[in-house]
Amino acid sequence: MTVEIAQPAPAAQSADETPGEGTPADEAFWEEPGAPDDGGPAGSAHGIVAQATGTDVVPESTSTDVVAQSAANDVVAQDARDFGAYVRAGGWAFALKVARSVRPGGEAAGETAKISAKEFAELAGCSPERVMRYYKAWDKAADDGLVPYFEALAPGQDVELPDSDVWHSYYISRSSAASDRGTAIAAAAEAEGIRPTKALEVAENPTALRAAILADPSTAKAARAALLDRLKEDPSLQTELARDIARTDDLKKAVATETQAASRIGYVRQIVENGQVKTPAGQTIDAPAELRAEAERHLSLIDELDEDEDTGEWATDAYDTVKDLVAQTVQANPELRLQERRTKFYSSLQKATKVFEELTFDDVDDLDTIYEDDMLQRLEELQQAVGMCITALRKAAPGN
Repeated sequence: MTVEIAQPAPAAQSADETPGEGTPADEAFWEEPGAPDDGGPAGSAHGIVAQATGTDVVPESTSTDVVAQSAANDVVAQDARDFGAYVRAGGWAFALKVARSVRPGGEAAGETAKISAKEFAELAGCSPERVMRYYKAWDKAADDGLVPYFEALAPGQDVELPDSDVWHSYYISRSSAASDRGTAIAAAAEAEGIRPTKALEVAENPTALRAAILADPSTAKAARAALLDRLKEDPSLQTELARDIARTDDLKKAVATETQAASRIGYVRQIVENGQVKTPAGQTIDAPAELRAEAERHLSLIDELDEDEDTGEWATDAYDTVKDLVAQTVQANPELRLQERRTKFYSSLQKATKVFEELTFDDVDDLDTIYEDDMLQRLEELQQAVGMCITALRKAAPGN
């Protein structure tokens, strides 16, 4: 049943006025009993519909709310369906829209209902380059047999899509990936077992990388490990980093401390692995079983430390323990003790000789300009000490 709703009476017409000749009879329905004092209608045309049809009619405001709510529910439901489709298919859901709507190469505009990538991009409000990235991803997947070729698809056609996990194997979201730098980053990402797009995103935003390193210890740790790996193959970076360390006092002290600890651990490790040890004088001897066992015990404790634990104290304890055992070993063996003294004396003699040889006046034309009484006195004392050493050695020489 169709009901025509009359227009409201003019505002000048009073509530008591009866319809005149020529006035539609149902116009009076607009003046309902119990109208508010402010002149606003208490009901609506729905009352007319109710009387005409004999059915209850929802008030206009309520009906509007219901319609709006229903429309909202439809929109939400559509969003949910779109989201589910994307979760299952990932970028394939969008690539399909491109594949079935964009004209493949070799087809003229009149041969197909599809449009060019440029036209599609204009309708989508994005760049043609972005459309082509989806196009190329679909093309690669078609070559691998995962999806149909463009020619087999018509606008609006749906097909079964690959799993979302393989999408990033075909899609490159950034044009930088086509550069030599991007290719290297993508290759490194694949070697690490991550999506190239993630690595490219980080590489394109070094400020974000810096912020993450400064704020998050775990990120800083990962960055340090990566930097160390790169240092092995990048001499220029080695030089730059060494220069930065040398110019930072705190880093220089830390490096000196770690270098000392590493040297001491190396001393202990040498005993365990080679079974030999250097004495304080510098001679290499075979390590006794007791010494080697003690060195191995300390080394095992150091090797059990976590990577981020400080090894300095452990290294010092191991080094001091082993060093004392070496001294005891030398002292307990008369032949070793004698050889140690001989080696120590000869080492000192070599050092003194080298230092004295460097002391020369060949490049000084006017000695009077550098002369000091203390210089002459020290040289005379040195001459006397050398003379005493020579005399003592002559007396100890065989045949005397």
